[in-house]
Amino acid sequence: MVAPDDKHWLVRPRTIRRLWVWFGTVLAGLVLADAFVHGHPSFGLDGTFGFYAWYGLATCMAMVIIAKVLGTLLKRPDTYYDDGND
Repeated sequence: MVAPDDKHWLVRPRTIRRLWVWFGTVLAGLVLADAFVHGHPSFGLDGTFGFYAWYGLATCMAMVIIAKVLGTLLKRPDTYYDDGND
């Protein structure tokens, strides 16, 4: 039986550290495997080493930046839903 003060295994710092190391190793291995796989690029840029890794990172960063900009443009003041009939 699990003691009530024990944390879930996914929120333990040791598990989080292990997952970061494991995922980083897998991602680095996949990028290195790109050197040994013969691709058939459709255009010149997608034939470069690690294209899908840096392209995925760049598009993810672009989506985060766009979301931040949209958040600032579309946000409402804290009193937006107050009806003012106090």
